[in-house]
Amino acid sequence: MKKPTYAFDVSLVIPVYNEVESLPLLHKKITQVMTENGYSWEVIYIDDGSDDGSTHWLEDLSEHDEHVVVAIQRRNFGKAVALTTGFALTRGRFIATLDSDLQDEPNEIPRLFAELEDGYDIVTGWKETRKDPLSKRIPSKIANGFTSLMTGLRLNDMNSGLKAYRANCAKSLHLYGDLHRYVPVIAYLNGYKVSELPVVHHERRFGHSKYGPGRLIRGGLDLITVLFLSKFSTRPLHLFGPLGGALFGIGLFINLVLGLEWLGGDRGLHERPLLTLSVLLTLMGLQLLTMGLIAELVVSFMQRQDNPLNTLRDVYRYDDETIAVIHQPSAKPEKAEPQPHA
Repeated sequence: MKKPTYAFDVSLVIPVYNEVESLPLLHKKITQVMTENGYSWEVIYIDDGSDDGSTHWLEDLSEHDEHVVVAIQRRNFGKAVALTTGFALTRGRFIATLDSDLQDEPNEIPRLFAELEDGYDIVTGWKETRKDPLSKRIPSKIANGFTSLMTGLRLNDMNSGLKAYRANCAKSLHLYGDLHRYVPVIAYLNGYKVSELPVVHHERRFGHSKYGPGRLIRGGLDLITVLFLSKFSTRPLHLFGPLGGALFGIGLFINLVLGLEWLGGDRGLHERPLLTLSVLLTLMGLQLLTMGLIAELVVSFMQRQDNPLNTLRDVYRYDDETIAVIHQPSAKPEKAEPQPHA
């Protein structure tokens, strides 16, 4: 079997949402680390609807740095979509992600890649000494412990922004909503080998966190989504079918018993509350079976139509002293609530 070929050793994917103050120092540190380690590399900045000047700064950077790709989303879609878009654009053998707020340390990236060389598919950074307020650390510990209990994947830091991937692993992930929190879990449940390394973590120097107090509740709901999708994403009828069939069968059995009693002349059906229950169970069973079939049609349609680049407005790539601008079909800008990024 022919092995895939890659244009670069390393692709970096960095979602950006209103971090114009952090970007110059971040890019300087990335360039230094990549150069010192002798990588051939590219960095893909995904501008996710910034309105603080980040977009302009990145566009200007793409005109002067051959390593830079700038992908501009039509609006703010959130970190999960930004990562999926970035993964689709990568051309490197190994892929690293980090946040754009300077809290992740680029010097840790080579250590994560060394772990990939040992046979792992994804390596997540563990913020062992986390430089965040208590209001973020305590919910994070609760969420990590609960997730480990529910999934069997023992990690200390599921939602670290600093991660390294083999290209095939990263490109297999389809993230949306807030599912970026559970990237290691999704990879693990799909058979990829997951590891974790302690990494340096810095205090936020500019701006403020994009997460609000409701993230713990949303995280719990997202975990249910992950567990459901890992088992039934391509075969929803396997979940709804047995449930619907069981309810339909119970309802049908009760109806049969009541019908035999009525034929025997023991009691009128109007005197049996079980009749209402049996009818409800039968109808619920039919509804669940129908839902399963509709879900199968939706999954089939989405697998044919899905394109992770549909959210893009433009892509700027330095190429032979020119700027290649790829214009995606643009619609009228949509107003939406900002999605969390930190």
